[in-house]
Amino acid sequence: MTDSDKKPCPRRARWLAGLAASALMLPMAAEAETLQGALAKAYENNPTLTGARAGQRAADENVPIEKSRGLPEVGTQASYEENLIIPGNAFNSPARSLTAGARLTVPIYQGGAVRNAVRAAKYRVEAGQANLRATEASIFSQVVGAYMDVIRDQAIVQLNQKNVAVLRTNLQATSDRFEIGDLTRTDVAQSEARLALAEGDLRTAEANLIASREAYIRLVGEAPVDLEPPPPLPNLPATAEEAVAIALDNNPDIEAADQQVKASRADIGTAKSSRAPRVSAILSGGYNNFLGSLNSGVPGVSVTQETSSAAAGVEVTLPIFTAGRRSAQVRQAQSRSSQAIEQYVEVERGVIAQTRGAYAAWQANERIIAATRQAVGANALSLEGVRAENSVGTRSILDILNAEQEYLNTQVQLVSAQRNSYVAAFSLLAAMGKAEARDLGIEGGALYDPEVNYRRVKGQLWDWADDPAPQQVATDTRAVPPADAAIPEGPPAPTPQ
Repeated sequence: MTDSDKKPCPRRARWLAGLAASALMLPMAAEAETLQGALAKAYENNPTLTGARAGQRAADENVPIEKSRGLPEVGTQASYEENLIIPGNAFNSPARSLTAGARLTVPIYQGGAVRNAVRAAKYRVEAGQANLRATEASIFSQVVGAYMDVIRDQAIVQLNQKNVAVLRTNLQATSDRFEIGDLTRTDVAQSEARLALAEGDLRTAEANLIASREAYIRLVGEAPVDLEPPPPLPNLPATAEEAVAIALDNNPDIEAADQQVKASRADIGTAKSSRAPRVSAILSGGYNNFLGSLNSGVPGVSVTQETSSAAAGVEVTLPIFTAGRRSAQVRQAQSRSSQAIEQYVEVERGVIAQTRGAYAAWQANERIIAATRQAVGANALSLEGVRAENSVGTRSILDILNAEQEYLNTQVQLVSAQRNSYVAAFSLLAAMGKAEARDLGIEGGALYDPEVNYRRVKGQLWDWADDPAPQQVATDTRAVPPADAAIPEGPPAPTPQ
């Protein structure tokens, strides 16, 4: 990405203002990774996004390519010949010759082919820019999901570690009571079995954490280090209907589909122009030099060794019969336009379903969080009560083990619901067209503006205006150490409330 591909940041949403402010407070706080920082790194270095930008720059070039078909064209040619064998009866054949020529062709009328082709190319540039917005939102949604996965899986690993420690303590206490005859061998076996299962669950949780960290590395390009809790998301809609209305106005996939419909209609005009006459003005000239090798065959009589010519005229091409090819091309363009219209409806349906689904998932997980918090509190009280009742002989060791498992399960469910709610809310913003770089307050430099490159190349006429040799933009991850399941040092994660 070059400086010409960037523009000053527009007015940005403040949904990450709290994180930006906290990053300026203390040097130690700056070492922790924020969601804003992860998004900024992905914005600069994610290969899917940087590749999409390069693809859009390639699409920009279709506009000057189509414009060139309606502009003058100049061509030259030159040749040098040595006649190795001269026929015996050719008394005035030259032994060698140098020929050069030039031709200027000026298109005058092409039946609207150029005009419609340029229009179609411009519409497809706008569609590509909308697709680039959609790619940004998709990458950001994946980054948010990976960020929240790491936070969730770290919490689950910590919960399982705590559970294993508690079960080991229980097993020791159970074994001690068995030794004095207070409990049976069955109680010890139940404690051993539950500890073994808990250790297996811990290994599974650690494997899930490693997978989440590797997914984060793939998207962001760096390992996740001490991730801070994400900030609340602002501007979430009050109803699904409000969300859909915003999505229909702002979703980039809908905008891209609309531009493709317009482009397909311009393609029909291009196809129809093939039946119209083509008119071009032509100016040509030639030069020939026999390099002193031409003679008259008569001693003492010289012959002109150089000749030149020039001509100007008008060329008219009128297709009369092409065996149905022209009408087939028009019908083909019309059918493709019909396809683009149907694809627009398909995209619109998909956006509506995606928006409603994300809204429903967000609302459902918010209710799950509220209910699960109550369950966590209730299970904590229940576990405390079961332990107290066991001390007076009214509850068994199995009752304690079951209560501890229920407490762990609800804590894990709460952590998962919190992750699912946040990801669903961000997906809702993405469906509404409100989860792009211009909306998220991305820090670290100017935002990439595809319009800058388009304005740079759309009127380019020089045939030698190449860009610099392509260079890798995205960072590779070969030097990033493999992810592990280690939990960052520091205060323990708070127990879900």
